[in-house]
Amino acid sequence: MYTKTVFDNGLRVITSVMPHTRSVCLAFLVGAGSCYESEEEAGISHFAEHMYFKGTKRRPTAKDISQDVEGVGGIINAGTDKEMTVFWCKVAAAHFPVALDVLGDLLCNSRFDSNDIEQERRVIIEEINMHMDIPQQRVDMVIDELLWPDQPLGREIIGSKKTVAAITREWMLRYIAQRYLPSDTVVSVAGNIQPDETIARIEALFHDWPAGEQSTGYVTNSGQDAPRLRMEHKDSEQVHLCLGVHGFSRFHPRRFALDLLNTAFGVGMSSRLFTEVRENKGLAYDIHSYVEHFLNSGSFVVYAGVDTNKVETAIATVVEEIAKLKQGITADELHRAKELSKGRLQLRLEDSQNMALWLGGQESLRREILDIDEVISIIEAITEDELKQVAQEILVDNGLNLAVVGPVKKEESLLNLLKL
Repeated sequence: MYTKTVFDNGLRVITSVMPHTRSVCLAFLVGAGSCYESEEEAGISHFAEHMYFKGTKRRPTAKDISQDVEGVGGIINAGTDKEMTVFWCKVAAAHFPVALDVLGDLLCNSRFDSNDIEQERRVIIEEINMHMDIPQQRVDMVIDELLWPDQPLGREIIGSKKTVAAITREWMLRYIAQRYLPSDTVVSVAGNIQPDETIARIEALFHDWPAGEQSTGYVTNSGQDAPRLRMEHKDSEQVHLCLGVHGFSRFHPRRFALDLLNTAFGVGMSSRLFTEVRENKGLAYDIHSYVEHFLNSGSFVVYAGVDTNKVETAIATVVEEIAKLKQGITADELHRAKELSKGRLQLRLEDSQNMALWLGGQESLRREILDIDEVISIIEAITEDELKQVAQEILVDNGLNLAVVGPVKKEESLLNLLKL
């Protein structure tokens, strides 16, 4: 399914041949994310990612960069997460050399021009304003702040207006020199490729990238001894809420069981949450649950957007459904969840971009890759008893966290609902 090559400087290259597709996706996954920032430099990873697209010596403007890729029908983009920054480009297979040339130019030769930095600072502050104005996004920020208060996992990836305003060019370049190292970078290529030729082209560009070492850890504390509630008043037509508990890390032996429990509970239109909250009671249009796994922690979260007059009813219903999970799920629910999980994975990995990011993400964050058949085997082996044990372990009164954004004020009555 894939091959792994490691250069002398520590750069890891993952190649996956997909002969049925006409495309190729090239992704650079760098160990730079918001979790590795100090409180004062919050947002610097995201800021730096933006600046890589502002111009190089050969392509001095953002337009020069984008038109070289779009001129061959390709797509180029990037994203910053808590533990990783990803740069990717997807093109028709014949244009892989263009994708590699452009992304290589960005990563090796970006100018970080002072005038561009000042202009992009204003753009990012507007991005912060946008996130604050969208209650669905804001409530996602608040639930992380509740789950991990005063620590990197709880901070917003984009930073704050205060920190973004203070970041200087010198600060940014120093951060890049510390974080953008070949030993903590993965190049992942998937699509209709010739692996030997692909590896040779990548090595020609990056063999002299100076090696280095860095600390990849950060402080995490998932301890909690009482339910937590945070409300933010906002004039809106709906109340948006997230109810979450701490989950499992990327390395936890039961992480796949938690994923499967989440699928049965809140993924798709046949899930428990959708059926009870939307179909049976009409309390929400958007109701779902999701799981996140990090290096040393994780989360299991329910999101809902509800009528302002139905907030307590909706929360009580969600809490009741969460409590039922501790009693276990049925054999039919387990079968459905397994088939949905396997099917979605197989469908997703028909796309070269998803394949490149899936393989590269595992190598970058776990330094181990499970192929699709291994994951399917793990899913197949999960039992009803395992899911019940997982639910009983993580779904406890003292572990509940409720974030609410919208026109609500009854804090005491909502806190009283957080009992399983």
